[in-house]
Amino acid sequence: MRVVRRAPRAGVVLAAGLCGAALLASAAGCGAGGLLGEPPSAKDAIAVTPADGSGHVALGRPIGVRVRSGRLESVRVVRYQDAQRFTVPGRISTDGLSWRPAESGRLVTAARYTVDAVALDGHGRRSARHAAFRTLVPDHRFIGYVTPQNRTTVGTGMIISLEFNRSIRNRAAVQRAVRVVARPAVPIAPHWFGHDRLDFRPEHYWRPGTRVTVELRLQDVVAAPGVYGLQSRTITFTVGRNQTSRVDAAAHTMQVRRDGKLISTLPITAGAPSTTTYNGKMVVSEMLKETRMNSRTVGFGGEYDIPDVPHALRLTSSGTFLHGNYWAEDVFGTENVSHGCVGLRDVKGGGDSTPAGWFFARSLVGDVIEVVNSQDRLVDPGNGLSGWNMSWPRWRAGAA
Repeated sequence: MRVVRRAPRAGVVLAAGLCGAALLASAAGCGAGGLLGEPPSAKDAIAVTPADGSGHVALGRPIGVRVRSGRLESVRVVRYQDAQRFTVPGRISTDGLSWRPAESGRLVTAARYTVDAVALDGHGRRSARHAAFRTLVPDHRFIGYVTPQNRTTVGTGMIISLEFNRSIRNRAAVQRAVRVVARPAVPIAPHWFGHDRLDFRPEHYWRPGTRVTVELRLQDVVAAPGVYGLQSRTITFTVGRNQTSRVDAAAHTMQVRRDGKLISTLPITAGAPSTTTYNGKMVVSEMLKETRMNSRTVGFGGEYDIPDVPHALRLTSSGTFLHGNYWAEDVFGTENVSHGCVGLRDVKGGGDSTPAGWFFARSLVGDVIEVVNSQDRLVDPGNGLSGWNMSWPRWRAGAA
């Protein structure tokens, strides 16, 4: 038999050549990244957390940037919130493998973040990564209403009080977010009244001239499940002269002292036998040149409704005032006829030269007025700014 030898087909030779080239390329290190010498994709080389495109990111998740090999050359993180742009501080680790935010760079609610990172691989080739994510938008927020007001001058008995618009369950976290500093420095302690009020005071009355700073760092503090803080602000106030007053309900007088010296003794009328005045130290929390007083608002039915009570100084949140009285006659210094307030002689419209007008003009929010010898109980420390009726150890025990 005759054997005919045929030349190999060109297609077969070409396929074999490609296969050999592929094996050679594989041995040279050409892989899934692409052609020989092409850097891996930035997404594979640089890992960003939270993941790109994430929404409703919880505050407990930290921002992080990492590379598996090589090193990070630069990282820039920007926060966009309330139409403003903030650079998030942070640093690259000494080995160059990771970036972490500074303490002040923690996540905040209702914000958009962008991350731009550049890394170098072992061959000095750069790759860049851009990512963005959004943090959660809370359904429930809380704020604290602060007494005293910012940039005011107050009496030496001023107690700092924060009343919250929601019940605080995580009291320790909220307490840590409030910082009170005095110059000159004195120990200052917090005390909780229930779950919606936090007060601060020193052991003794403030020294005149003391400057007090209250820092509220409540933004995004978790007060209860799903309830986040809204405020980040600073309040300052200055302590003025030292004035205290002592109301003797049995003697029907009020002694007013400046720096311990008696400057005046004023005739007063206190609570009647059936509606006595609280005993104890009460702090002026509000001063009103004129106000309406309606007995229905304090549980006395329709016994009175006076639209223009002059020179009114609030002493308790339950409705105890020291105020001018123009409707009673011949009772000051001799008889107690009020519904629990302390009255000073005045005229309709409020007179500057009357006892009530004289005292009002010399008073400050934060002054202490102490009532003694009344046939009533000691005022509750949480009724108004009455915390001076609590011992220092008991006050400090009320911290979270």
